[in-house]
Amino acid sequence: MAGTGAPPAVCADIARTYGSGSGAVVAVHGASCTVAAGARIAVVGPSGSGKSTLLHLMAGLDRPTAGRITHPGLPGGPLARHIGFVFQGPSLLPPLTVVENVALPLRIDGVEEADAEARAVSALESLGLAALAAKLPDELSAGQAQRVAVARVLARRPRLILADEPTGQLDRHSAEQVMTVLLGAAEALGAAVVVTTHDTRVAEALTTRWSMTDGRLVLPDRTGSEPREHEGDGAR
Repeated sequence: MAGTGAPPAVCADIARTYGSGSGAVVAVHGASCTVAAGARIAVVGPSGSGKSTLLHLMAGLDRPTAGRITHPGLPGGPLARHIGFVFQGPSLLPPLTVVENVALPLRIDGVEEADAEARAVSALESLGLAALAAKLPDELSAGQAQRVAVARVLARRPRLILADEPTGQLDRHSAEQVMTVLLGAAEALGAAVVVTTHDTRVAEALTTRWSMTDGRLVLPDRTGSEPREHEGDGAR
């Protein structure tokens, strides 16, 4: 459910083109949208439709070639401290234990070791993953590893969570567990969530659905009757 306050992300007619001339590929065509505070948004579409590029642009992992992205609902400072990004694969570092993996981004942010570990343990406990704290990544199932990746995001206390096909490599049961953990983390933080997916079950777990086809973002009409391109509001 959308909350109150300034939106954590606003995209104004953004586009992203890779390459130039006859070899240019337009991954996102002039997309405009608003991620409202507390929104729960699914971005659906086939592989190659531009979903991941849109998320990367929102996160500041890539830059648009046209248009503008602002984050009025986020505090100042580096975006990475206020936006949590969950990738399709968990990307855990093999030499580190689960709790060390969860604490690592905090240490990179300059958080003292003891505080970082305490926040990591708290994040794991809040998601029911405390029993995994001392395990190494190769001792985890795929579903467990992805839930740890969500805990890593939770530990940084972001205001916006972006998840790129977070269940794409998981079986149905593991996918349901990951979505439960992801939405639970967002609820605990009061964070907005945007999830890209081609899985209808994942999309149904979120309250608002956007779609992408050939790089074009299509949002539902405010009445829910007809889809429309460009401008949107996650607070629905």
